[in-house]
Amino acid sequence: MSHHTPHDHSHNHSHNHAQGRGHHHISPDAGDARVAAAVAVNLLLTVAQIIGGVVSGSMALIADAIHNLSDAVSLVIAFAARKIARKPYDGAMTFGYGRAEIVAAMVNYTTLIVIAVYLLAEGVARFFNPPEVEGWIVVWIAAVALVIDLITAALTYAMSKDSLNIRAAFLHNLADAGSSVAVIVAGGLILLYDWRLADPLITVAIALYILWHALLEIRPVVRILMLGAPDGVSRDDIQRAIESVEGVEGAHHVHVWQIDEHRTSVEAHVVSERDHGAILNAIKTLLATDFGIAHSTFEIERIGEGCASGHAG
Repeated sequence: MSHHTPHDHSHNHSHNHAQGRGHHHISPDAGDARVAAAVAVNLLLTVAQIIGGVVSGSMALIADAIHNLSDAVSLVIAFAARKIARKPYDGAMTFGYGRAEIVAAMVNYTTLIVIAVYLLAEGVARFFNPPEVEGWIVVWIAAVALVIDLITAALTYAMSKDSLNIRAAFLHNLADAGSSVAVIVAGGLILLYDWRLADPLITVAIALYILWHALLEIRPVVRILMLGAPDGVSRDDIQRAIESVEGVEGAHHVHVWQIDEHRTSVEAHVVSERDHGAILNAIKTLLATDFGIAHSTFEIERIGEGCASGHAG
């Protein structure tokens, strides 16, 4: 006879949900205020650059404004995802809305990869057609943009350590800062020494750096969306741990996945002839202490019943 534990399931869900929230060092409201401030700063710069570009007739200024707008958009996506992720679970989303942040990170990393590939193509094209000298005005505007990018990065840096979502927006900003550095350094070298190859060389270097970072950082995001086990935790280790509990004859149908960035879940069929309550408590305690997993669901089978009578499921 199978033994289900819906009470334990919901209790552990809320316990681990609270545990995940406590992981952040900055309170949610303070974090929201920082992201909102970063959005405001980037939107102000975008508007100023568009006005400046129209007045001066500089396409470079307008292009940089669009670049900064993409930063603001990435931050808006991150901000919205933070808000959605804090909604309590309901009948439609029984695990809660925490994965909204993972989806937002996926969107932002994907656009970042597209930007990096575009910059790479642009840089390579400029090798064959080095840019004309565009004057000190462009260098100074890039310097202003760099200051704004650094302010935005400072607002989101601490939060980026604890959140894949904010980290994606932070890297968007870092990429923009890199582009501004490229404009300043390359523009300066061209104006001072007429070394036109500086621009494509630095553009390609920045693009490769962004691409490398984005591809590296997107991996844990894809892993969560693909229902993968957390890094450093294997299903086999958890199965062995469950089978090591006294009174457990065997375990199968073991699945380990991440609900979101801070919560891991386990489900398994456990074969045992012993008292079910004692076995469940022993397994849950072991998982919590050895693996930090508090969200688990188990089905207890006796030998000859359920999956235990046939295949491993």
